[in-house]
Amino acid sequence: MAATETLTAERILEATEEVLRRYGPAKATVVDVARVLGVSHGSVYRHFRTKAALREAVTERWLSRTETALAELTAAPDRPAPEKLHAWFAHLFEAKRHKAGDDPELFATYNVLIDENSGVVEQHIGVLIDQVRSIVAEGAREAEFAAPDPDATARALFDATSRFHDPAYAPEWRRPTIETEFEAVVGLLLRGLRA
Repeated sequence: MAATETLTAERILEATEEVLRRYGPAKATVVDVARVLGVSHGSVYRHFRTKAALREAVTERWLSRTETALAELTAAPDRPAPEKLHAWFAHLFEAKRHKAGDDPELFATYNVLIDENSGVVEQHIGVLIDQVRSIVAEGAREAEFAAPDPDATARALFDATSRFHDPAYAPEWRRPTIETEFEAVVGLLLRGLRA
């Protein structure tokens, strides 16, 4: 790291991703992160008090990228709710597939980190289900969906589509029929929601 660059939490998280990709979660250390940044490990600890806190932050950062993209889709005012809900699940599926396929080493690493940080994962899932609830409630207000309980409906939709976003199913996402299967499930769910 050049002497004029300021050490920020964001730079540390970027370096941590690089180190995790290179060494995996079992061998990556704070010293490795500091070495990539050209600083002492004490400098890293000034931003993240423990290795666990650093790993939790990098997991949260990774998950929040998906949340942000989906929040934009959720807030889009120019789409009817059925179309928006389909696009939301399609985007979530595509984002998860890209993470698994484009960078398999980091994806495998994050699966380990996710198991360590269940609170972060539970919060992430809560954010996603709340986004689905928002779309379902919008559809109910516009009489596009018959959903008297948007909270329960959102949870059911999320659970019913887990095969297309839960990392445990990642090996299935490479199958040639997976997109057809996705469309069949989401289509069935949307037909069931129609008012």
